[in-house]
Amino acid sequence: MEASLLKKNQSIELTIEDLTHDGSGVGKIDGYPLFIPNTLPGEKVTAKIIKLNKNYGFARMENIETVSPNRVEPPCAVYSKCGGCSLQHLSYEGQLEFKRNQVEETMKRIGKLNVEVPAALGMENPWRYRNKSQVPVGFVNGKLTAGFYQKRSHAIIDMSTCLIHNEQGDLAVQKAREILAKYGTEPYDEKTGKGDIRHIMTRFAHTTGQLMIVFVTTKERLPFKDEIVRDLTEQLELTSIVQNINPHKTNVIFGDRTKTLWGKDIIEDTIHGIRFAISARSFYQVNPLQTEVLYQQAIDAAELTGEETVIDAYCGIGSISLCLAKKAKHVYGVEIVDQAIQDARVNAELNELTNTTFETGKAEEVIPAWYKAGIVADVLVVDPPRKGCDEKLLETILAMKPKKVVYVSCNPGTLARDMKILTEGGYVAKKVQPVDMFPMTTHIEAVTVLDLN
Repeated sequence: MEASLLKKNQSIELTIEDLTHDGSGVGKIDGYPLFIPNTLPGEKVTAKIIKLNKNYGFARMENIETVSPNRVEPPCAVYSKCGGCSLQHLSYEGQLEFKRNQVEETMKRIGKLNVEVPAALGMENPWRYRNKSQVPVGFVNGKLTAGFYQKRSHAIIDMSTCLIHNEQGDLAVQKAREILAKYGTEPYDEKTGKGDIRHIMTRFAHTTGQLMIVFVTTKERLPFKDEIVRDLTEQLELTSIVQNINPHKTNVIFGDRTKTLWGKDIIEDTIHGIRFAISARSFYQVNPLQTEVLYQQAIDAAELTGEETVIDAYCGIGSISLCLAKKAKHVYGVEIVDQAIQDARVNAELNELTNTTFETGKAEEVIPAWYKAGIVADVLVVDPPRKGCDEKLLETILAMKPKKVVYVSCNPGTLARDMKILTEGGYVAKKVQPVDMFPMTTHIEAVTVLDLN
């Protein structure tokens, strides 16, 4: 069939050739790509066209004529509606291979790099891994509920469990929801701006078993607050109950003010034997088991002997910095979020690590200033946000010439782009190691080391 003859609502037969970065299947009609969620490469499907653009279209799968051997039955009851996971219909072995291929293909296409990409490091059990749950609260069929947003909408799905959240956090959300409903707490309405409670968040410390519940409210006064706290502490083993106040009409989850309603201000967890104090708003990796794997890759890549000066750009609360400080002469960390730097200093003190310096600011401004002041890294670690490293930071790295650049990435596209710049500037990378931090989703982390040639 010619692509020009395609029409909206038309049913067509086609074979899925590939998966996109967001996990949708791609099939082609006369070279015209159609994106079809919940399909897998090799499957012959019947699909209904729902939207046609000039260069590509979208369709909804109606029937699978030929089923992929990698297809599995998603165990989650709301998988087809919820926007949280996108790969539950693909076997875990298939997910790991998809992620490895994504990294390899991106290295070639964007970075023009021919590097080894080994098998992605996955989990023995890819379920119940998240130590943090953050669920919006709303009315569904006239009753208070807490769940996740439907795909591409802000309608809340009423759900009793989430299979990628740890059981303790899951149970805490359920109990909190029941207790809030018992006292008639009014959920926040995005349209009117009225209501008391916006989100329930839980944080669970994998190594200590400590559990925190956070209520994000629209104002300081939470009706029946004492009764809610009493019921929660009677029904759950908690370390902390915290309230965050966000009075603004916004889709940003947290407000600026946080107060402890019961118990401690923080919970404590460990990574590679380093203790971390985690507050309601601390940035902390959500998959504790795979964080150990990811950081071990970075530690091994750094090859520290105790004589090196290390700079950690985008250091957050110091999680990688402090793991490296045990083996380095001195570690300098920089992070744009001041609260994270305050947390990093607290964590350094908690671990009696005196060979660390943390500074608030943009990596691309602070690191050049350090360089001018004579601070030169032997090893420079970057763990940037999805947009990758700032151009000015890359220029400083090329001027400073650290022996090693250890790059921890959450976006293969910007990793490949930045690696291309660094390799053109005299660095050599042999391999990029994918690490699966987020099973059942399309997100992929990767670690590489670039050696000065």
